[in-house]
Amino acid sequence: MPSRRAKVADVHEVALGMPHVTVEKGGSGNPVYQVGGKSFVFFRTPRPDAFDPDTGERYDDVIVIWVPSEDDKLALVEDERSPFFSTPHFDGHLSVLVRAGELGGLSRQELAEVIQDAWLSRASKRRATTWLEEHRLA
Repeated sequence: MPSRRAKVADVHEVALGMPHVTVEKGGSGNPVYQVGGKSFVFFRTPRPDAFDPDTGERYDDVIVIWVPSEDDKLALVEDERSPFFSTPHFDGHLSVLVRAGELGGLSRQELAEVIQDAWLSRASKRRATTWLEEHRLA
């Protein structure tokens, strides 16, 4: 059976479902998911670099998700079917952006894989290896 379309609640559920996760609050009370003190997913406050090209209005629903490598980032943002994007502010930063309102462009499974990869890219080697072994992915 195919995975259903992703929702914002899935971001929270998957991020919290990873081991050793803490949730910090950003300056506006926005959730920042961390492992070992390193962020891997956070809900971003409106910023001048992410805006509606027609109205100039800043997006208020941007989620930042870490990626393992620049190649992974490019694969996600260059895929025309993908809702992921980046801005010049994030050049050289191993993360992608996605608008909460565009998450339906992904299946829940696709979103889960991206978030799991984000966690793996930020977790300690020991924690990552343990998780991969527990899920028979190592």
